[in-house]
Amino acid sequence: MTRVRGFLARNWAILGLLVAWHLWVTLADVNSIVMPSPALVAQDIIGNPKLYLVNAAQTLATAFAGVVIGVFLGALVALLAYSSRLLSGMLTPLGLIFSSVPIVALIPILARLLGYDISTVVAIVAVSAFFPTFVFAGAGLRDLPRGSDDLFGVMGASPMRRLRHLVLPAAVPKVMIALRLTVPEGVLAAILAEFLMGRSGLGYIFREATGRFAMERALATSLVITLAAIFCFFLAQKAERAVRARWS
Repeated sequence: MTRVRGFLARNWAILGLLVAWHLWVTLADVNSIVMPSPALVAQDIIGNPKLYLVNAAQTLATAFAGVVIGVFLGALVALLAYSSRLLSGMLTPLGLIFSSVPIVALIPILARLLGYDISTVVAIVAVSAFFPTFVFAGAGLRDLPRGSDDLFGVMGASPMRRLRHLVLPAAVPKVMIALRLTVPEGVLAAILAEFLMGRSGLGYIFREATGRFAMERALATSLVITLAAIFCFFLAQKAERAVRARWS
């Protein structure tokens, strides 16, 4: 009973919303094409577990690959901009301009260049993860502990040792913040790419369901997408906390 009370105390708002949803659909006799009941949505998920698991696994795998590539490239470009004023003057404006272009506008261009397959989805996620990482990594490279730069100078540390033992470790917590922010955004970017040009994945399932007015499947897919994004966010947040505890 203690666990039940704890569950109700933490999730009463969600449970209340589900009850209100069910009562509204039932009492108003709303057509399932307009709004299915929560029971129909749950029934579609329980009745087709393989459909959701396979497509969710693909979406998460492509999102993970894209985030890893985007974070790596963002950190690398930030390091290049940090190492040279010339490169900083070239790369920073390009990054700002590139980040101002909406992802939805880049999808047709990347699809024409890379093809209508998973590689394009990975590229789109990488683009969405690149700029936040570039910004946070660049800030972390310059956010050194007070007095540490002078200490390394007094001890006669070479630029490479200073970079390896001071600058790069100082940037790690900021990179983890970027990772926490980009992971759920990467999942949503993968969903958007699959919705617009994919042939599989949760985004494609949602597009296919709405196209034939199967709203119970569309809402079930939306629920799976939401849970996947929240799950990825908490994993990234846990990783960030672990790294911060080690670096502090």
